[in-house]
Amino acid sequence: MNPFDPRSVPFARHAQHVVLIHFPIALCIVSIAFDFIAQRTKKRVLADVAYYNLLVAAISTVPVVVTGLLAWRWQLEGQRLKGTLLLHLVLGLAASAMIWLAWSLHFRAHRNPEGKLPLYRLPIELAAATVVSLTAHLGGFLSGVNGPG
Repeated sequence: MNPFDPRSVPFARHAQHVVLIHFPIALCIVSIAFDFIAQRTKKRVLADVAYYNLLVAAISTVPVVVTGLLAWRWQLEGQRLKGTLLLHLVLGLAASAMIWLAWSLHFRAHRNPEGKLPLYRLPIELAAATVVSLTAHLGGFLSGVNGPG
């Protein structure tokens, strides 16, 4: 397939997942950093930045999960998952769920006139960042970036 052919982008068998995954990873980690800084400095604008970054991170997990599942179907022809690939899938779904959970905590506080965020969100966000990082690390091995894959 010619790399300059416009059809090569939408019809590449796995490239969309590899490209799209960077958005929720970066948005989630940056959002959590802003939220921790907002908690420390008590600046509402930083909490708002965290809220909107988490919103976009959560929304962007949907096409990432879909393209990941499509890559499994196309590249591996739907064969049974095991080992690192299975762990990557499980952690990826968990990461997506945790990002949505963190955003929902912000959403409920955002709707509330008081706007007070619960303190227990910080360990949830830290766990989400950890799961996102582990998932990304495994994905790097699967793609061959972190070693043979």
